Amino acid sequence: MPKQGFLTPKAIANRIKAKGLQKLRWYCQMCQKQCRDENGFKCHLTSESHQRQLLLFADNEDDFLDSFSKEFHETFMELLRRRFNTRRVHSNIVYNEYIQDRHHVHMNSTKWETLTEFVKWLGREGYCNVDHTEKGWFITYIDRDPETLRRQEQLRKKEKMDMDDEERIMKHIEEQVARGGAQGSKQAEFTELQRDSDEQKVTFSFGASNSSSSENSSRGKGQEGETGEGISEKKTNALQAAAEAAGKKKDSSRKESGKRKSALEEIMEEKAKKKARLSARTDYWLTEGIVVKVTTKRLGEKYFKKKGVVKEVLNYYTGVIKLLDSGAKIKVDQAHLETVIPGIGKPVCILNGRHRGVKGTMHSLDEKNFCVSVETDSGKVIDGLPYEDISKLQISDGS
Repeated sequence: MPKQGFLTPKAIANRIKAKGLQKLRWYCQMCQKQCRDENGFKCHLTSESHQRQLLLFADNEDDFLDSFSKEFHETFMELLRRRFNTRRVHSNIVYNEYIQDRHHVHMNSTKWETLTEFVKWLGREGYCNVDHTEKGWFITYIDRDPETLRRQEQLRKKEKMDMDDEERIMKHIEEQVARGGAQGSKQAEFTELQRDSDEQKVTFSFGASNSSSSENSSRGKGQEGETGEGISEKKTNALQAAAEAAGKKKDSSRKESGKRKSALEEIMEEKAKKKARLSARTDYWLTEGIVVKVTTKRLGEKYFKKKGVVKEVLNYYTGVIKLLDSGAKIKVDQAHLETVIPGIGKPVCILNGRHRGVKGTMHSLDEKNFCVSVETDSGKVIDGLPYEDISKLQISDGS
């Protein structure tokens, strides 16, 4: 029979079959060869080229295994970052897109036997946020690229500058409101009309300045000289001095009693305080030296609900935790940790807000509003701090 050519139906059918994905168990990663059936895979295992690759693998199997695992992890994370970014997605969807490349690194050549083990490893190492539901394992990429963090920092600085501009405008508005309130609070002061005799005439002075008062006094003198019935200059000055003294006394009593703020001023002041608090908050809170509690079971039952001290903070979101009971060190993402509230009088550290980094002692606990009060080292008491914004401070390993 003639030899099968390139354009024969059989050769075309073989090329069509070779284009699609084949079964993973019939793929050799060392030789990078995909077989279509079990018989072809057995023939490949007995070939001389495959035997040579096995000898190379036997000489340094750990390096080959680590190399394949690293390449699989980097390619998988690159696809997750570019295709889905920080969206929550099912792990099988990402894996099915990953294996569309026919020359990808196969799972059976890595240190992970199944996709579930690989997903759990991503969660333990802090590469992704992992959660398990009835539909399977879901992953969310954690973007910690230095360029992204730099952009976020610039955005926070821009928001802070905008906040400062708003605060200046609000301060100017408050000054105008206060000035208008002070002008509106001025009321005319009335005095009782007094005269020595029934035939005596009474003169009125409508000017508040010294010049007008002097003019009125001189006019009064002229009238008195002409009629003989005006108020004398000495008496007018005495009345004005008494009125000024009464006005000063009234102003001082008003200052002592305190000026009551209007509803608009209280609303603007509360809004400014709220904006100042929000502008100082960040989405990361891990701090070295604080005591935290592990809240995930993915690290194993022996670490669940265990307390430890943060020894080192990596990339703002991941910390190296030293457990208090066993002394073991683990690397955990802050999403799998929670703060520890100390007892009254115990050392504490503020982790977020405009008082971030301030250390002090526990002053009081408000269980109804889920907040605490902290007395700083300088003696100042800070109220209304949420539970998640403070944590117990470990002074030393022995404390």
